[in-house]
Amino acid sequence: MQLRGLSVLALAEDLHLPQAVPTGTPTRPGEPERWNPVPPESVLFGSSACMADIQSQARRICRTNIPILLTGEGGTGKEALARWIHANSEYASGEFVKVSCAAIPGTLLESELFGYEKGAFTGANVAKPGRVELAHRGTLFLDEIADLDLNLQSKLLHFLQDSTFSRIGDYMERKIDVRVLCATNKNLEEETAAGRFRQDLFYRIHVFRLKLPVLRERREDIPALAEFFRQNFQRQFGMEREAFPSEMLEYLQNIPWPGNIRELSNVVARYVLIGPEAMIPADNKPKRSRAVIGENGDGTRVTLKRVAKDAIREMERNVILQTLRANQWNRRKTAQELKISYRALIYKIRDAGLISRRSTVRGPQAQNPLAVD
Repeated sequence: MQLRGLSVLALAEDLHLPQAVPTGTPTRPGEPERWNPVPPESVLFGSSACMADIQSQARRICRTNIPILLTGEGGTGKEALARWIHANSEYASGEFVKVSCAAIPGTLLESELFGYEKGAFTGANVAKPGRVELAHRGTLFLDEIADLDLNLQSKLLHFLQDSTFSRIGDYMERKIDVRVLCATNKNLEEETAAGRFRQDLFYRIHVFRLKLPVLRERREDIPALAEFFRQNFQRQFGMEREAFPSEMLEYLQNIPWPGNIRELSNVVARYVLIGPEAMIPADNKPKRSRAVIGENGDGTRVTLKRVAKDAIREMERNVILQTLRANQWNRRKTAQELKISYRALIYKIRDAGLISRRSTVRGPQAQNPLAVD
């Protein structure tokens, strides 16, 4: 398989890792290094409590043949987990075949899934096996299953019930042995209630569910993920970039990451390609024009450590301000939500140039242009 480009396939779907050959495949002299698309368990599951529970459940069910439904927001690593389950199952010697139900139009998806016979339709000049057949004695991963066309859902249900299917244009039934994993970022209960997803199919694929947490709920795993991506992108791009300093890792841990691990991988890719300035979103960059372009006022170069420190300070200021507003300026509640001591919050408020609403009422600091309002 060839490596994918900058849209970096994931800690599989999701983590945007480059596509790779199976573990143990040797490289020929002169070929670029190739690696396993399934990251090490220490990276995939990290050290957070929520992922430890996912790992424990996945270990118990990976060697069974029951259908598993993987849910969670986009970019949380569902495909990576699916690949791990495949690699640790009795079907590991077979192929891992992914089908993106949202990316392939419904009119074409049936032929992609089940294949077709020669002459089945205009342009079918030769018989073609579908991806279901390619996954025989392996794993079929149906990504974004909620977007599957309703008409095709019934045919998929029939296949899942007895592992038999027919190619388009063929009346002969074929039987295969395959492990089926499904993933979605939608609420299938709501989709079923709205009539967009068959209830019987939902119960068929929902024998066991694993819900992956968003990245902001496992912040302690961000340093390991970032370093893993850095090393992989260095190999992919053929570029060297120094390891993240502690200040930059702290900054990364304070970003809300609405795009989850996918967004983190893209940020690290930009870091390897461009440098540390590319990691700071435009709305979070320190308002220091000369520092941003790499120079102090006296013409000396700004270090990575200085850039990271300024970025962290600005990020902390924004987070504190948003949290204060969300808690009606109650500083004790704000400290509890930010999981820091009350004294530390007061120090950070002063360090960031913020003062509470109470202070603006009581004293001359009300003239401070950075006062919380």
